[in-house]
This record gives sequence, C-alpha cells and structure tokens, in this order.
Amino acid sequence: MVKEALEERAHLLQSAPHLSDALPIMLPIYKWWQLPYYWIGIKLYDLVAGSQCLKSSYVLTKSRALELFPMLRRDRLVGAIVYYDGQHNDARMNLAIALTAARYGAATANYTEVRHLLKSSDTGRVCGVRCRDVLTGKEFDVRAKCVINATGPFTDSVRKMDDQEVPNICQPSAGVHIVMPGYYSPDNMGLLDPDTSDGRVIFFLPWEKMTIAGTTDSPTDVTAHPIPTEEDINFILCEVRNYLGPDVEVRRGDVLAAWSGIRPLVTNPDSKDTQSLSRNHVVTISDSGLITIAGGKWTTYRAMARDTIDAAVREHSLQAGSCQTKGLQLEGAKDWTPTLYIRLVQDYGLESEVAQHLASTYGDKAFEVAKIAQVTGKRWPIVGKRLVSEFPYIEAEVVYGVKEYARTAVDIISRRTRLAFLNVQAADEALPRIVDIMAKELNWSEQRKKEELETAKTFLYYEMGYKVKTDQLTDSSEISLVPSDIERYKKRFRMFDKDKKGFITILDVQRVLQSISVQMDEDTLHEILNEVDLNKNGQVELNEFLQLMSAIQKGRVSGSRLAVLMKSAEENLRRQAIPVDRSGGGL
Repeated sequence: MVKEALEERAHLLQSAPHLSDALPIMLPIYKWWQLPYYWIGIKLYDLVAGSQCLKSSYVLTKSRALELFPMLRRDRLVGAIVYYDGQHNDARMNLAIALTAARYGAATANYTEVRHLLKSSDTGRVCGVRCRDVLTGKEFDVRAKCVINATGPFTDSVRKMDDQEVPNICQPSAGVHIVMPGYYSPDNMGLLDPDTSDGRVIFFLPWEKMTIAGTTDSPTDVTAHPIPTEEDINFILCEVRNYLGPDVEVRRGDVLAAWSGIRPLVTNPDSKDTQSLSRNHVVTISDSGLITIAGGKWTTYRAMARDTIDAAVREHSLQAGSCQTKGLQLEGAKDWTPTLYIRLVQDYGLESEVAQHLASTYGDKAFEVAKIAQVTGKRWPIVGKRLVSEFPYIEAEVVYGVKEYARTAVDIISRRTRLAFLNVQAADEALPRIVDIMAKELNWSEQRKKEELETAKTFLYYEMGYKVKTDQLTDSSEISLVPSDIERYKKRFRMFDKDKKGFITILDVQRVLQSISVQMDEDTLHEILNEVDLNKNGQVELNEFLQLMSAIQKGRVSGSRLAVLMKSAEENLRRQAIPVDRSGGGL
C-alpha cells in the first residue's frame, strides 16, 4: 500500500507540476532515543520509495534546525530529521481532473445531486440515476450500462438507494484545520509532530504564504456543511504552543480561518474483521451491479479510478482497453514551466506576485486569465485588479471561474480562489465585488444577488470559522484588565469622546483623524466601528472598547483596526502637544 501511494505521489507531481511540489517537513527531536527510532522509520520510507523518492531525508543538529525553523522551542531540543512529501492545490487539482476528463470526451455536470437509482424492470439491475439540478430544481434521468458510486462520506446514502438493508461501510471522521499568519512558519519548511498529547498527529505547514495547522480526528455525522468547533481549534493551538518558542505568542486571535472536513474511512465488507478500518480504498459490487469506490486518499486518486473502472469493465462486460492515465498530463500542465510567470509579467504587466499565483494555479491557461484582466489605470501594475489588497487574487479570475462553470459566490471564494480558507474576513470583504462581477456575467437579478450574498456570508460564518472568531468578542466578554490599564484605555477613549457621551461614533473618529491630517472614507470607518459595536447600535461604547482591549491582551483578538487606529491617533496627538521648549528647541 505504501509503495503504491509513493508511486502515485510521483505521478501526481509529474501530471500536474504547476499544482503540486515537494515540501521538506521537519520532525523536531526532544529525546535522544527518538533520533534513531524516527531515523530508521524515515529511511525505510525513502527505501520503499526507491527511484520515486522526492529527495533523501537527512538529520539536522540543534543549531541547524533552529536556523531553518527559528520559531522552534529551543529548550531540550536534541536535533531534527527532515523528510520530503508532496503538497498540492487540492481544489484546483479536482477541477483540473474534471476539465481534463471533459476534453477527452466525458460529459460532466456540476451542482447536480442524485435523487434515486434507476433499475431495470426485467433484471432488477441498476441502469441509471435520477438527477436534480440544485440551482434550477429541474430533474432528469441519466441512463447507463454501469453506475459508479464515488461519493466520499456520502457513500452509504447512495448504497442504501440500491439496498435499504445493506450495512454501513463508511465511518466518517471529522478533521479540523486552522490557518494562521505566514510568520508562524518558514516559507519552505513544514513541521510534523507524530506524538501529540492524545496520540494524534499534528502538522504545521506553509501554505499559500500562510500557515496551515491541523488536524483533529473525531467521529462525526455525515453532513454537507461541517462546522469547526472552538474545542478543536484550541486543541490545535495548544499543540502548536508546545513546539514553538516562548518568544512566539500563539494567539487565538491569529486564527484567520478554520474549517472541518470529513474523512470517509471505510471497513471492507468482504473482510472477516468488519470492525477494523481499511487504510486503503475499497471497491465493492452490489447484487444489482452498483459499483462503489470508498476510502483511499488524494494521493492515490488515479489508482482508485483505475481499480474502479477495471471492476466496472469486468462486471458489466464493457469494451475498453488498458488504463491510459499513467503519465497523462492534466489541464494546464502541457506548456507550464517554472518561469512561465515571467512571461505574464513581461507580456501583460501583471504584478510578479499575481503572475506567480496565476501560473501556479492555472498552468499554461494563466494566459487566458491575463487576457481578460482589467487595466488598473496605474503606472504599475498595468492590468490585474485585486479582489483584496493582501492576496494575489484578481477580478479576472471571477470572470474566468464563470467560464469554467462556477455558478455560486461560495464556489468562487472557496474553490476557484482560496480566500475563504486563507482569511475569512478578507473573503467577506471581497464578497460584494465578487457578486457584482458574477451578476454581470450571469445576468443575475437584484434578488439573486442578495441571495448569493446571504448564502456566502452564512457559509463563512458557520463553516469557515467566522462565528467562532467573532465569538471571541461579544457583549458578554469579561474585562480582565488591571486598574492602570483600564485608566490608560479610558484616557485613550476620551480623546475621541470629547463630549463625554460614553460612546464614540464615526463623526468622533473623523474629527480626530482630521486633526492629525489623516483621511479615511466613511464606509471604511463604518466597517471598523462595526467590528467592535457588539450590540449593533451604531456606536462604540466605553465598555465595548474595554472588552476589545481585554480580548487583545488575552490574545483572543488580533488585528483590530479600531485598536490600532486609536493608538496611532493618540501617539500623533501626543507628539503634536509637545511644546518647542520641552522638545529641546532648535531648528
């Protein structure tokens, strides 16, 4: 199984080199006996990989480990072992596979669900499915010689459409991941802890210039909308703290996004021990001819597909040659090179960061995105208007996403771009513009625009961790500040609340900003105050401000624009108040 997975990993890196690459991952060692133990295990891993080994693993001294991963906890560190594994853009890989299949003649349909299976009245065998377009509600039949059930955690629901009495083989497990700022990890080195406090594996990896950490592993019900819990988020943060130095404060407020995924772990129904979980994929065939592929993992998707189609050919006597997918390049890979982004910069006037993102996401199709990018009206970049300033996603990607059959705002913010996974607040800010662009492309009504916006905001709020993030600061949050801090923050608040009303409004903030010659538009100010306006009455009260500062001190909230703005304004006003004779005079 391991050897097959390593062979398929090599195939993945070759078939979509723009979407996947090798990543060095460090195992920090804090006990001397662990060094030979892990070293032998990892060297065996290299040995099994053989010619498919990405790069040979190696041992690091303590000083070298800290040089490569300076955030590591220093005390009791013995050294580290580094091995290589693959990392890829899973959402785009999924789309590339579908687009490649379509180019080879497959008929594909997204936003479509199966209502029930069709069976022959003569033989009782499965001969198709009844489908429903979830966007229009229209239902239609698809007839087929063979039906394959490849539905991940929903495996058993489809199997029961075939036979209500069939036992479940899928044991869904929830895994929560969090995304933190990029400064929590080096740009090109991951971290793995194979022995956490409760035996689970925790990883800590650079991803899209951020840091992704996970994962948890707990039984769950199957749902299309899994939700991350505060308990799981705090478990990951606690484990991360164990491996980072005391000078790196791991704050709850630094969790920019959080989500829960469902792993479709399976038991093999043909095995005598039906209680044990299979680490490999399982292909089963029902009495009525329904073929089910379950379990497995991303790395072995091609082998899973090969085994499933082989079973379909045998079971249904289909006419087909041998598997042709080994070595087949996916959409975007054909003319991609590591330096392709330079041509995007030179030929179209894109920012280097944007060009690199487009090249590593779309491969040789990046030129198609660049061609429809809007002129910025600036000296540089010439084209490519960003959706949000801190991420390289541009408006042209929304248009291109629609051309690739994206039909919902949720699809754009989560799968066509990764905004929802990287920073839930940034995704929320980009939503109105995304919906406007999609509305123009798809001729949406004002009502449809409103519905899309509400659906996407609900998705961000519950499924991407916005709710658990905002729950860190509520109108019931405790104020845990020492008296001197309370007095200091009250004094800062009164600089804005000149009329001693007990609250501040947009007008109060505008007045202070004008006095220090800072301009900020009213919409932005409204957004800034709304983040702290816990009772949503259009003003920030003293108690709300103290709750904010207390949450910041505890690390539960970070990046508050109001807190930074008020501190900066206070410092500016203080400098303005220093008289010439006190400042030392002179010119």
